[in-house]
Amino acid sequence: MAGYRFVTVWRIAAPIDAVHASIHDVEAWPEWWPSVRSVVRLADGDTEGIGAVVRTTFIGRLPYPLRFDMRVTDSVPPTKLVGVATGELEGVGEWTLREDGGLTVVRYVWAIRTTRAWMKAIAPLPFVDEIFRMNHHAVMRDGLRGIRRRLGGVAGTYTRVE
Repeated sequence: MAGYRFVTVWRIAAPIDAVHASIHDVEAWPEWWPSVRSVVRLADGDTEGIGAVVRTTFIGRLPYPLRFDMRVTDSVPPTKLVGVATGELEGVGEWTLREDGGLTVVRYVWAIRTTRAWMKAIAPLPFVDEIFRMNHHAVMRDGLRGIRRRLGGVAGTYTRVE
């Protein structure tokens, strides 16, 4: 299976609790994150949300949807949220948040493998890695724009880290 590790950083001029609440409320993502087409709750977690499972469908700049289930495996409000993905993408997504000079710094690490046959088949081609990276980062830039709007039009910046 082709594997990828994407790292992005959002810097948002908003309180950490508000940013964390927006990220944690995955079922509301389609309201503010244009690349998220649907989120369906499949299972509730414990009182901390551990064990909760949602099925998400994303569409980035490339003309195909990606659907996967995400199970929450760790949650430390308001600084950490981790989930394990299964489905068309498999791996781990980890959100970490911290305060820095009036900003909330959000770091997202998405370490995944593709499971779709056609994606695995084209993975060895030299340009594919960068195309998938560009698509991921377009989705994450959409997320930053959306969360900024959700939090009242606050300022924010995006950094692609690799």
